[in-house]
Amino acid sequence: MDQEPLPSVASLQGTLFDFAIAELVRGHRESFPPLWTAESWAKLMIWLALSCGCSGEARALEAFAAALGPALTARMRRLFFERELPELNLRVMADPAEQQVLLLPLDAGRDVDFGPAGSIAPERGAAALQAVGLSARVTPDRRLWQSLEALLAVPWQSGNG
Repeated sequence: MDQEPLPSVASLQGTLFDFAIAELVRGHRESFPPLWTAESWAKLMIWLALSCGCSGEARALEAFAAALGPALTARMRRLFFERELPELNLRVMADPAEQQVLLLPLDAGRDVDFGPAGSIAPERGAAALQAVGLSARVTPDRRLWQSLEALLAVPWQSGNG
């Protein structure tokens, strides 16, 4: 009988690190108001740097950010500004550095109140925005919302961030 090879130590450590970072970001992303802002993201990064023993000096914070590298920072930022709503079968991606909030189905095969041609019904999008506390931060004018196949793009209100 052929046994499946065991994962390498480096692979297991990498997987554990990835899991731990994801849980850390998800577990603390609500702790730094105002939510859904660049300020909130900066507060998380400062908290992480201080928790890792960096001083609060700009030089030390910059060194911490550089040590993370662009790939890990981008992944952490995506996790920070993303929410999954299984009850609505939607993923909300709301990075204030982007021009719009994106809503995508979690499971495109699941039939849950999709609009014409598989698009996300505006009412369902509005419910998702309300559930994650974004309603006041996006434009309420649904004529400006764009339905792109199975994606709903909702512009931020002016001055967001």
